Amino acid sequence: MKKIDVIKKYFEKVYDWLAWLSAAALCLIAVRLLFQVFVFASFSVPTDSMRPTIVPGDYLLVNKLLKGARLFSLNDSFDHKPLKITRLKGLEDFRRNEVLVFNFPYPERWDSIGFNVLRYYVKRCIALPGDTLEIRNAHYHVRGYDGELGNVEAQNMLAFYLKSERNEEEMVKNGCFYAYPRDSVVGWTVKEFGPFYLPARGSRITMDERHYILYRNLIEWEQRKKLTIRDGRFYLGEEEIREYVFTHGYYFMGGDNCHNSQDSRYWGLLPDEYIVGKAVRIWKSKNKMTDKIRWNRVFKKIE
Repeated sequence: MKKIDVIKKYFEKVYDWLAWLSAAALCLIAVRLLFQVFVFASFSVPTDSMRPTIVPGDYLLVNKLLKGARLFSLNDSFDHKPLKITRLKGLEDFRRNEVLVFNFPYPERWDSIGFNVLRYYVKRCIALPGDTLEIRNAHYHVRGYDGELGNVEAQNMLAFYLKSERNEEEMVKNGCFYAYPRDSVVGWTVKEFGPFYLPARGSRITMDERHYILYRNLIEWEQRKKLTIRDGRFYLGEEEIREYVFTHGYYFMGGDNCHNSQDSRYWGLLPDEYIVGKAVRIWKSKNKMTDKIRWNRVFKKIE
């Protein structure tokens, strides 16, 4: 065999090997991508709003398959175009007290719901679509539900803190005492809040001033039209409406560290399509001060 034929045969084998390796690598990348889109994803936690359940430096494993993964156009989300999000059928519905990861619904401005695919929050689900939520003396209550909601110990601490008029004034000064929708007609605070009905798909409300204040952002997001009030009448775009039927369900989310959490008490309700999935495990935890792994938290179940 000629030397050139040997070299040619050698390069053909190398080419075949590289082609096989490239195909295998592409398959692994595709499998990993599909796994992240439809089954599990990882998110890091930078704040202490969920302390003590989750602390800064924790990396969460989020189950998407359980509740149904979402499908939407990344290009539309980055270009701020009207976004259609479809949720696949999951194995079960979201439940009260589950820790959920979601896209924060007010990434740019407080008077309209937006979507930033890169901005995620993690909070505990306090109330579900169809629930009526109240906060009494800083404690969460859902009508018809007798179980505990959220971190009761933290709620006890906040209630005790707010017994002092001086502490209440301090929270007012820091802008964290008055709650959603921050309107004098409603006048809700983190101490006394509601009753607040969480719309489910198909829920019907009569339009009045109170409902206009509470649900305007939701209605405008659903219909992509401005909701206005003129001479005591309500207009969606240019059409007068006397009642409204919701097309989405909404959730109330609360941080376990309720003394220091930017949650639904301040910004309102979370659309169902914004929920990524349920946080199930801490798969890694790193102390940001020492850069050391906190082994006692690795693979800890989130409850």
